[in-house]
Order: sequence, then C-alpha cells, then structure tokens
Amino acid sequence: MKKWKLAAAATLLPLILLGCGSSNDDDDEDDVPPPVSETARHIASVDFIGRYETKEYGVSAAEIPAYDAATKRVFVVNALSGKIDILDLQTPATPSHIGTLDAEAVLAGAEINSVAVNGGKVAVAIQAPVKTDPGYLALYDAQSLALLGSVKVGSLPDMVTFTPDGKTVLIANEGEPSDDYTVDPEGSISVIDITNPAAPTARTAGFTDWNGKEAALRTQGVRLVGPRATAAQDIEPEYIAVSADGATAWVSLQESNALAKLDVANARVTDILPLGAKDHGADGNGLDVSDTDGKIKIAPLAGVKGLYMPDAIAAYTAGGATYIVTANEGDSRPWGEDNDDYWNWGRDADGNWLGLDASNAPGFVDEFRVKHLVHKSGFDRRAGDDLPPQLRQLAPGGLLDPTVFAYCGATEGDPGDCREDDQLGRLTVTWTMGYKQNADGTPQLSDDGRLVYDTLYAYGARSFSIRDADGNLVWDSGDQFEKITAQAYPDWFNSGHDETLFDDRSDNKGPEPEGVALGSISDKTYAFVGLERIGGVMVYDISDPAAPVFTTYINSRDFSVDSDKDPGAAGDLGPEGLVFVSAADSPNGEPLLIVGNEVSGTTSIYRIVLEDDAL
Repeated sequence: MKKWKLAAAATLLPLILLGCGSSNDDDDEDDVPPPVSETARHIASVDFIGRYETKEYGVSAAEIPAYDAATKRVFVVNALSGKIDILDLQTPATPSHIGTLDAEAVLAGAEINSVAVNGGKVAVAIQAPVKTDPGYLALYDAQSLALLGSVKVGSLPDMVTFTPDGKTVLIANEGEPSDDYTVDPEGSISVIDITNPAAPTARTAGFTDWNGKEAALRTQGVRLVGPRATAAQDIEPEYIAVSADGATAWVSLQESNALAKLDVANARVTDILPLGAKDHGADGNGLDVSDTDGKIKIAPLAGVKGLYMPDAIAAYTAGGATYIVTANEGDSRPWGEDNDDYWNWGRDADGNWLGLDASNAPGFVDEFRVKHLVHKSGFDRRAGDDLPPQLRQLAPGGLLDPTVFAYCGATEGDPGDCREDDQLGRLTVTWTMGYKQNADGTPQLSDDGRLVYDTLYAYGARSFSIRDADGNLVWDSGDQFEKITAQAYPDWFNSGHDETLFDDRSDNKGPEPEGVALGSISDKTYAFVGLERIGGVMVYDISDPAAPVFTTYINSRDFSVDSDKDPGAAGDLGPEGLVFVSAADSPNGEPLLIVGNEVSGTTSIYRIVLEDDAL
C-alpha cells in the first residue's frame, strides 16, 4: 500500500499551496503557509506498521479501541455488529482477530457503544434497542471474557472510562431524542462503584439543577437550542476526562459548546463551563470556507467565528496543574431531517407559511448555508427543501450587517458578493446564533422585517485546544491543521473520508478533528489528534500547555485510490478513537499508537520511534 509520512516539522519548507495541483496567479499571501513549528526532541517518527481489516466499509465496523497490557489484547467497538472485536496484539505488525464480546446476556438486542480497560477489567457502555431507553454498564474479565456484573445507567451511554485507581467507572449518557423528536431523555453522567465487580452500583449526576435557568446559561454562552427542551434534556454529554487524582472529571457537552465539571466522589455536576467561540478573523485563525472555488484559500474572515464544540477530550498534569485537551470537531443537534413532514410543517397546501408556533414541529435542524441564510429573496425559496420551520418562524429572511461584512460586498439590505460560492456562500453555519437581538432576546429586525447577522457561527474550530481546569483557553492550534494538511496533500486538501475529492470539506468543518489520546514519553507529554475527514493523526508535544510544539503528521491513507469506488484499497479512513500504549505495556517494548477507523473498518497500529536521548 502507498504510504506517506510528514517529516518532523524542522524539515518542513514553506510551500506555495496549489488548488488541484494547478497554479493560481491571483493567490494572496494567506494561501502560503509558513513553517508550523520546530521539531520536538523525543519522538523521531511515528510509523505505520500494520492493521486489522474487518472488510466492512462505511458502516462503523471499527470505532473505539482499548488495550489490555496483561493479555496484549485490543478490544475494538464494532458498531456494525453491536459487539466488540478482540484482537491479539502479541505481534503488533500483524494483529489477529481472536473473538468477539457481545452484551446479549445483559440486554437482548443491545449494542455496545464504547469500551475501556483497567486492571484486567473491560467496561462496556451498552445502548438499549430503543435508544431513548436506559442503557447498561457491563464489566467483563479481559482474559476469560466472563461477565462479571452489570448495572442500569442513563439513556444512550456513549462513552465509558475508569478513574485512575480503577475503582470507579464513569459513563457519559448522551440522551439523544428519538428521530421524530417526540421523546427527549435527559443527558447525565453515571458514576459507578465497581469495588465489587459482581454488583456494581450506579449514581446519576444530572443537569436538572439548571432547569429553569436556560436563559442565564445562554447569556453565559452555553448553547441550548432544543425548541421544547429543558436544560437537562438539551444537554448531551459526549466524552469524559478525569484528573490524575480521580477527584474531578470534565465532560464535553459538544452540541452545547461547553464542559461540565464533575465532583466524582459526590456524583454531582458542580459547574457548566462555556467554551466561547474562535475568532476566524484573527491572524493565525484563518480557514478555507469554499468547496467549489478550485483552490486552497486559508485566510482570516472577519465576522466568522467557530464554535469549539469538542468531541473527545483528555486531561493531563503540567507544573502541578490539570489541563484539558479538546479535539474541536463541531456538531449540530439535528432531528427529523429525513422526515418530509418536518420540512413542510406549518404550511398550507399551496406552501404558504401559516405563522404557527414551530416549537411543535416534528424535528429540529439548526444548520443552513450562508448563501441561503442571506438570499435577497428570503427564506421561502427553500421551503419544503432545507428551510427549518423554526427559522421561518423568526423572520421571512436574513441579511448581513454591512459594518462587519463590507469586505465581501454587503450593503444595507443586500449581501452582495458575500453569498457567492467563492466567498462565504458555501459555509455551513448555525442560524440559531449571530443575529442582532433586542434587550429581551427577541430578534432585532431590519426595516423590511429580516434577521440581521453580524456574526456567522460555524461548527467546530478545525483545531485542538488546551484549557485550564476552569475551562479557560490556554492555547489553540489556530489554522495549523489546514495548513499542514494542505502542504502534505495539496491535491487532496480537505478531502472527505467516504470520497477522495479535493476541497470537499472546506465548507463544513474542514479536517474535522475528533479523537485525542495523550501519551507520556520520558519527560514529555504528547497529544495524538485524529482527523476524521482527510484522515491521519497530528502529533504535538504539549509538555508546556501554553506553547505546544508540532511534532509530526502521519496518514496511512492511500490517496491514489478513490475511497468511494474502492474503499478496501484506500487504507485507513475516518479515525474515530485512539489509544496510546507505553513502552512498558507494549508487546514489543516500543510505544504504540492504536487507531480505530470507522469508515474503512480497520484498526491501524503505529510504532513510535524515539531519538536515542529519549530511550
């Protein structure tokens, strides 16, 4: 298979980026990425050495891996089968399938969503056949695979982890609504005592204390958009990171663009920490927003901001303080998007808007392209297609504030060239934020009754961040991910994972960082960040939280193969979960990185090669 590995950052040269491999005389300086950083000292390279293939493509057959040092086994969530594939990693270059683990004895028809391993125990998060029903945690023996015990938890348990002492398991219960939006369970975190594995006991840390305080949360920056949801229903816990002492955990509330802080001993959420938005108009925070302009154009754009909305998070200690590392993927909260009744709700037989209360609509979609949001003909031109009735209830159309967006041609009452495909038009944003509001929170409309957007909020920040224990931003990678991948793959920049196509994802979250794992090597701490769309893993030395250093970028995808036509030959597609294996725990005495790739259904193994002075 054709493989490529980006050399350590010290060897990078500033290259002029070319769209589709052709030159552009009108490219400006923002199209030329500078060298990203100096090389870190301890990792010499990260090399692909092997993979296990399920031979199931595009069906999430390999998602979350977990490693058991005693048995040298990898436990990989296979969402297609709803089970866990067990791989023998005695020889890391040739992992072999040795069995499966299912949850049928716990709950018939159930699916396993997540897995974690600690001290010879395998913890799995089990989703009920009806996802809005309560799920389960189950514990298994890593060697015998015997079921040790189980306990009921919240709805849609989606991530599981242990506290460092191995005595407590934490589960993020996402609590997604039903597809028709008629049932919306509360999100929660289960805190489970496994001192007696045969009889684990669960306590629930919920968000009901914030019910009735939704307006205050929104003012603070917590994103709550469910049209008829309480705070506890709207909040959907995604991922958990735990402090080294096990006393505190942080939970990513992805769609709410926030972190929850958890007192583990008392099973209580003590705070909700809004994450704010990244200013894409600032130098170093640029992005490429068009998938149809035929070139790479990474540039700052005034008035555009990115909601961090992290998926995976991880915690580590530096200088005696705890820091949180976040993979800033971005995610909306859509329900009913495949239901024609939702898109046609609130209209008569002729398609005319009836002015009803759209909170009763059978769904909710908060995404919209800029070109449709500010079209001079208003919203109704999209009726029955992709116009959310909740947006139509607010106003008949939208505009851009010319004091902010004059640079792309916006004037009073006319978005001008801003909505063109080679400008802002293709960018997917949330319509729920960014429009001017009165003091009471109602829309401040233009003279002809339209919403006026002075900020466009995109999903995700196309980066990873480091935050302190109170959620304050310490450092962000800015536009480095797009610049590094553009330099590495100018012909396949921002390709999707299910189709090998240049610039395909620029309008929608770019490389889409999703997974993160941390590893300690010698006196250094490294972050390994998986890019879901273009693929591969970014490696950074984060020993100094305020000044991380780019180390290398690896990608075991073969771009000479069209992943849509021949996914089995395209290598690893869609990295989802990552796990670092220390040299002490590794089968071959070398640090390893294990990656579950949901689109290709592969589990890939990398060896981490160290410089002599790091051994």
